[in-house]
Amino acid sequence: FYYYDLDVGQMQKASAYLVGEHDFKSFCSVHTSVESTVRTIYALDVGKEGDVIFIRVCGNGFLYNMVRILAGTLIQVGSGRMAPEQMEAVLRRKDRAAAGPTAPACGLTMLGIVFGER
Repeated sequence: FYYYDLDVGQMQKASAYLVGEHDFKSFCSVHTSVESTVRTIYALDVGKEGDVIFIRVCGNGFLYNMVRILAGTLIQVGSGRMAPEQMEAVLRRKDRAAAGPTAPACGLTMLGIVFGER
């Protein structure tokens, strides 16, 4: 739940910068211990149905808290605290402090896991 209006159009613009293969180090917990923070986002859709805004992410793997940080950063964009174009700089910095806050886990739902070819 978010108390303020969010600009879904701005969130959609920001999400486009995150699709593809990138180093998502800015979008994972600082306590993550993995060999590589490079992941591929196949689709990152932001939409609105009634008064519910949804963020759907499809990728080849996710880092610890990655989806929650992506959501928190997109909320920053939707609230006007960040411009959509800043996503490029956030990715380049490879610094957790560059991205938005970690969104709460409530409301987060995993729809499925697919192994093998997409």
